[in-house]
Amino acid sequence: MAGPPRRTPPHDVPHRVVALVRPPQSTFELSCAAEVFGTRRPGLPARYDFRVCTPHPGPVGTTAGYDMLVTDGLAALADADTVVVPGWTPAEEPLPPAVRRALRRAHARGARLVSICSGAFALAQTGLLDGRRATTHWSLAGALTARFPRVEVDPDVLYIDHGDLATSAGAAAGVDLCLHLVRSDHGAAHAARIARHMVMPPHREGGQTQYAAPPPAHRLAPASAMKHSLAPLLEWVGGRLSEPVSVEDMAGRLRISSRTLARRFADQLGTSPGQWLLGRRITAARTLLEETDLPVEAIALRVGLSSATNFRRRFQQALHTTPAAYRRAFRIRRTGEPAGRP
Repeated sequence: MAGPPRRTPPHDVPHRVVALVRPPQSTFELSCAAEVFGTRRPGLPARYDFRVCTPHPGPVGTTAGYDMLVTDGLAALADADTVVVPGWTPAEEPLPPAVRRALRRAHARGARLVSICSGAFALAQTGLLDGRRATTHWSLAGALTARFPRVEVDPDVLYIDHGDLATSAGAAAGVDLCLHLVRSDHGAAHAARIARHMVMPPHREGGQTQYAAPPPAHRLAPASAMKHSLAPLLEWVGGRLSEPVSVEDMAGRLRISSRTLARRFADQLGTSPGQWLLGRRITAARTLLEETDLPVEAIALRVGLSSATNFRRRFQQALHTTPAAYRRAFRIRRTGEPAGRP
């Protein structure tokens, strides 16, 4: 579904960005937009005019424990070029009819609607995301899918931009999206200068899967409560990740066929034996990348992925980033080690 043509202000007219807030407002998610669009920086032209509005002007409670005073109401959306919803907490909170009408009117006249993190739940309630791809924080993706089945939820990417509608993943991914919008509006050089002032990269590698908590080794009921529990097998495999354990080896361990093993994995874990085994290897590799200085070749052997080439390919497929980039982002520094060391 294509959106309306987006209104683009003349280059010499500041682009009007309005953030729509409500209590309890996340101060960090609001600051993602405020820092990119609202901060004046020496030597950089002011390309944006940033304002904040709320359905009921006055004190607005925040998740940081203080109130902020917002004097503009929904009328501020009437002339906005971009409307940002910086979070919507709790995510299950209904969208007031007046807010829904204001957002749909803004979109209909060509304003760009943007959500950060849980703000996707507000945009989804307008119906404008129906039939469109959208994202949100990885921990909320399942809830967004269940509540809005007509929205195509992508839980991995940092942001999605359709031109008229844009959504970002959790928290800091809001900065990634806002910088992307600056690139779209005013070019890569201007976005890079803003990012340099913020002391952050203008573009991050990979998606948000790399930031999601690694899944537990297994989620099974106690063996006493489940016939043919896989728990003993999973424990056995977990202690042999460096060995070339195959699905056939796993089936042989239980003295059953590979087909029967696949049925048990589907019933008890909701996945296949091969996918579970690969997931365990990737999780072990993440730990080694974070906590050790082992070269990629050694990590590949320790987690049973045979070679550095195979390891890099599997890791890229699973997390949409490289082992080297993951290590730069998540490596745990030892005491006394200089900050910023890769």
